[in-house]
Amino acid sequence: MKAVVVTDQAVGTAGMTLVERPEPNAAINDVVVQVHASGFTPGELTWPSTWTDRLGRDRTPSIPGHELGGVVSALGYGTTGLSVGQRVFGLTDWTRDGTLAEYVAVEARNLAPLPGDVDFTVGASLPISGLTAWQGLFVHGRVQVGQSVLVHGAAGGVGSMVTQLAREAGAYVIGTGRAADRQVALDFGAQEFVDLENDALEDVGGVDLVFDVIGGDIGKRSAGVIRPGGTLVTIAGPAEARPADGRAIDFVVEADRAQLSEIVRRVRDGRLLMNIGVAALDDAVAAFNPTERIKGKTIIRVRP
Repeated sequence: MKAVVVTDQAVGTAGMTLVERPEPNAAINDVVVQVHASGFTPGELTWPSTWTDRLGRDRTPSIPGHELGGVVSALGYGTTGLSVGQRVFGLTDWTRDGTLAEYVAVEARNLAPLPGDVDFTVGASLPISGLTAWQGLFVHGRVQVGQSVLVHGAAGGVGSMVTQLAREAGAYVIGTGRAADRQVALDFGAQEFVDLENDALEDVGGVDLVFDVIGGDIGKRSAGVIRPGGTLVTIAGPAEARPADGRAIDFVVEADRAQLSEIVRRVRDGRLLMNIGVAALDDAVAAFNPTERIKGKTIIRVRP
């Protein structure tokens, strides 16, 4: 099968190539998926799990990409809940070979059925952004009707999902980003916008929840705009400051079939919109390069 592999962390994308690899086998509770579309995170080449397994052993050459839309082609021993020929989408394990390949082996529990009227490219765009937004807002942030939510990076892949889900949950949403992101953030449902290059973040006042995807100085300052007892949720690493009498939570997204099903249901009925760009597998190496990225979340179409 064709697959994108990385071999040397020191050289990054310069060591990324499209090669022929053996097709994977399905272990216990696995399925093999014929990948039709794959999603990736640009920062994957900095993650230890891209280069080593759970015991810290080198696992290169490794295949990046952890989101997929595809069709189940084989079942491992003991696998239940899915069937050969079924359309699926989901999030693969961080320490196993990923989805920038024609086939991938993945634990069945990490996948959810993909309805026939949802394109594979759309399915592949949902797992990381959608699950991160869902878990950050509802599991960790415990957002409630009438609360105010400040969403950093509101025009981005995660931020746009957070914005839409928070609005649906009855929250008042303030988006942030660069000046050029203003209209996109408003189009996704933000009711106010803070230009982080020109506006004072501190002028926002007291909000109930901040969803931080940036970290650093912005993350530290964000704690100061949260009302006493409020919540800072971040995916940018451990929070360096916490709200007064409140909570600061950093988390790593986890696969969840029920949550994936909730997310794709909202896509089907028009409550969740995505901004995606599509490239071919032959162009996947270039798509990892920051200067070559296309607008929106990049999805690699593995099969026509």
